[in-house]
Amino acid sequence: MKISVLGCSGAIAAGYKTTAFLLDDDVLIDAGTGVGDLPLAELARIDHILISHSHLDHILAIPLLADAVLRIRAEQRRPPVQVHALPQTLEALRQHIFNGVIWPDFTRLPSAAEPVLSLHPFHTGDRLVLGAREVEVLPASHTVPAVGFAVDNGAQGGHAHWVFTGDTGPNPALWKRLAEIKVGHLVIETAFSNEEDQVAKASKHLCPYMLAEELKQMRGSIDVHITHIKPGEEAAVMRQIGALLSPHRIHALGAGQVIELTEPGRAGDLGALAA
Repeated sequence: MKISVLGCSGAIAAGYKTTAFLLDDDVLIDAGTGVGDLPLAELARIDHILISHSHLDHILAIPLLADAVLRIRAEQRRPPVQVHALPQTLEALRQHIFNGVIWPDFTRLPSAAEPVLSLHPFHTGDRLVLGAREVEVLPASHTVPAVGFAVDNGAQGGHAHWVFTGDTGPNPALWKRLAEIKVGHLVIETAFSNEEDQVAKASKHLCPYMLAEELKQMRGSIDVHITHIKPGEEAAVMRQIGALLSPHRIHALGAGQVIELTEPGRAGDLGALAA
C-alpha cells in the first residue's frame, strides 16, 4: 500500500499545490489542486474520494475531476465515483458547488440514473472498507465540521496506520484515539509560524509551539510529516519546529513524495514519487 502526496501546501503559488493524497491508485484523500497533475487515465481510475472538510483548498478538484472523467467512465460503464464525507460537508457541496450556478450537478450527469459522482455520508468513528483497505474517520477540530483519517496497513503491515489529522487546532479527542492504535506515520498540519499564532488560533490551525503540545500526547518515536504550511512560510515554520525538543522524527512533507507501508510490523520509507 502506498500514499502518494499530490499536494500538501496551505495555499497556491508556483510550485505549491493544496492538499491531496492518492491511496494506491484509486482512492483520493482530499482533493486539492495537486490532483490536476494526474494524467487523464489515472484520474479515471479513481473510484473513491474521502473529504476531510468543505474548505475550497480541499475540495476544488472534485467538480473538475468529474467533468474530466465523465466521458471515459461512461464509455467504460464504470460506476459513479463515490465521494465520502460528513453530512454537513456533502450538503455544502450540494448547495455551493453542484448547484448549476458555480458548477453543473454531476451527481445527476450524464443522467440521474447513471451519474459520474455519488455522495455518501460518514461519521466520526466510522470505518470505511475500500477493497482490501480499511480507513477510520478520526475527529478534527476546525472552523467547519471536519475529520482526519487513519489508513490501516493490514495484518501484513503489522496494522501500522498512516494518519492524516486534516485541518485542525488542538484536538484532545484525536490523541485519545491514537493512543489506542499503532501509528506508523503521522501527517499533521502546521499552517503558521509562531509569530502568527493569533491567526492560527482564530482559524483553528496549528503553529510550532502548539504542535509541540500536541505531539507530547503521542507515545514513542514515530515519523511525523508536516503539511499545510502557507507558501513562503516553510523556512520559518520548519526552523521553529526544528528547535522543539521532541522524540519524534519530524520532516516537512512535499508534493511528489510517496509513503510506502509494506513491511510487516513497521512503516515503510518516504521517497520520491516515480514519474
